[in-house]
Parts: sequence; C-alpha cells; structure tokens
Amino acid sequence: MEGNVRSVATMAALVLLFGATPSAPRDGTHDFDWDAGTWRTHQRRLVHPLTGSTTWVTYTGTDVVSKIWDGAYRAAIQADGASGHLEIFSVRLYNPDAHQWSIYFTNPASGTLTIPLTGSFADGRGEFVDQEPYQGRMILVRFSVSDFSEKTCHFEQAFSADDGKTWETNFIVDEERISG
Repeated sequence: MEGNVRSVATMAALVLLFGATPSAPRDGTHDFDWDAGTWRTHQRRLVHPLTGSTTWVTYTGTDVVSKIWDGAYRAAIQADGASGHLEIFSVRLYNPDAHQWSIYFTNPASGTLTIPLTGSFADGRGEFVDQEPYQGRMILVRFSVSDFSEKTCHFEQAFSADDGKTWETNFIVDEERISG
C-alpha cells in the first residue's frame, strides 16, 4: 500500500511540475504488420565492406514475410544475380517489456542465427543496431527500415568501425509488393 501512495504522490508531483502525465512507452507489437506478404526484391550488396571498395553486385528475387503471432514475423529471401544465388532467413521478435524488436538473420552458409539487432520504430523509420565481430574486429551494424507502405519498402544495412562516428552502407534493398 505504501508503494502505491508513493506512486500517486510521484505522479501528482510530475503533473504539477510539467503540467501533464508522463506518456506510456509506445506499444510496437504491430510495427511490422505492413510487411506480411510476398515482395519482389531488388538488392545491392557492397562486395568488400570497410575496405574502400566501390564494387557492388545486384540480386533480384522474392521476399516472403509471414506473421507467426502478434509481435513475431519470419521472412525468407531467395534472389539471384550475376554473382550467384542469395538466401536469407530472418526472424523478428517484439519484446513488450523492453518495447524493442530483435531481428535475427541466417543463411545456409552460417548455420546459426546472428547476434540480434535491437531497436524500434519512430517517426516512420525503424533503427536496429548491434555490435559484432567482423574480420577480426568488433564493429557496429545498423539495419534500417524506411519509406515503407502497403506497396513498397526500403531496407539498408551499414557498418561502422569507429563506434558510430561514420557509417558505410553495404546492403540496400528495395521491394515492391506482389501479393498479401
């Protein structure tokens, strides 16, 4: 009971100080609802990230995204290009306590899920970051979602080897909805 009285007193003090009640954290459970369906995907991948390389390869294929339950999605990308076949599988999970998404990736060559990128959506953009080893050093990885609608979407991945001071975009995906 004493804790409830303190909570009410704290809330009252905040209202007096700021003139409003603090807002509850945003529920992002449905942030990826727009993405469920089948998409035609156009991808560009930087061949040698963090080396100064400017050589890109392109792929075209499909991305099939399905809802597992509220706050959980899976996506399977199959694409082909001049440099070969690309397969990527991802799982997106929403943590309602943290109000954040975790995004995991894998492919046939790795056999494991990546370290999760974590983040959230704000102002029409999703930002997800992790720290992981890359070529013998720790780097930051950023995955962003922008310009999404019922018909199109845009994803980018970027690496930073200097703790986020600079970023090098190394994977760009533009998609158009086929169905769903």
